[in-house]
Amino acid sequence: MPDSVFIDTIKGIKRERPPVWFMRQAGRVLPSYLSLREKYSFHEIMHDPELAAEVTLLPVFDLDVDAAILFSDILVIPEALGMKLHFSDKGPVFETPLSHLTNPVSGLNPEPSNLNHIYKTIDIIKNKKSIVQPLIGFCGGPFTLFCYMVQGNSTQPDFPEAIHLFYNDPKTTAAIFEIITELSVTYATTQAIHGIDTFQLFETHAGLIPSDCYIEKIVPYVKRITKAVRSKNIPVIFFPKGLGNGLSKINADTADFISIDWQFPLEEARKMIDQKTGIQGNLDPRILSVTNPDILKKELEKFLPFGQRESNWIFNTGHGVSPDNTFENVKFVVDWIKSTNWHRN
Repeated sequence: MPDSVFIDTIKGIKRERPPVWFMRQAGRVLPSYLSLREKYSFHEIMHDPELAAEVTLLPVFDLDVDAAILFSDILVIPEALGMKLHFSDKGPVFETPLSHLTNPVSGLNPEPSNLNHIYKTIDIIKNKKSIVQPLIGFCGGPFTLFCYMVQGNSTQPDFPEAIHLFYNDPKTTAAIFEIITELSVTYATTQAIHGIDTFQLFETHAGLIPSDCYIEKIVPYVKRITKAVRSKNIPVIFFPKGLGNGLSKINADTADFISIDWQFPLEEARKMIDQKTGIQGNLDPRILSVTNPDILKKELEKFLPFGQRESNWIFNTGHGVSPDNTFENVKFVVDWIKSTNWHRN
């Protein structure tokens, strides 16, 4: 891919500035996306390859970010396992959560072909010869998917039913993780075959259990997914939100880059993580709702010393952008990253 600051950084090539993109950039703050939402539901856009491809590329045109990320959702895996899902005003809701079943494993029936619309979306994007920005594919982390599938919704952010099953029935829990991981490997590697340039694994709820427990019980499943993708020569970014000091146990055999949440200092993360592994992050996305751009600028300037010293760093938020953020602020960040002198000699 010609002259991509994102791809060069992923490959360890020092560039004049860090690349910039945002989690959840395809939607929410974009007027062009909100205009589409007046005609189509989130579910309709996500399942229509032409619409999903269009929305994936909106941030490239509207924000001038350095990479596009596939417009989809982490819960396509549970859907492809036969779980009925709809998106309400309060978030995703499963018709029959696994916690409602006497035998939760019996409620999971993998049908990989139910993911074909996503591969068609990738094909449409990759066939657009005018697009030079790389495409990031993704899926949800095994523990995060487990939490949603068992609980059935996100109205209780601590996912009590999922945590109860995790601690009280290790055999059933392991069987569910096995099913999730097997389909996730198929899904991720098929994205690679269809032409994604990088892959990100979103473990949004890593912080719901102690970090040592996550490292022992969940990371082996994570590594199966990331190893499979990397075997296709696709670099991997891993986002274990809330893992905290457990970051010290995540190294180059897990992913090429580790994405850091906004609650953990970037400098500390850099000291903890294997130096062969790059890092991504970690602007607090809530700052993107400020009304005074000077406040935002001062926050961005805090990253300058780090960015001057660390060339294997991708600028991003420490979690996804939200509807409270403004398009103007997000665009300001992109323009600032690109226009600032990072003093990289």
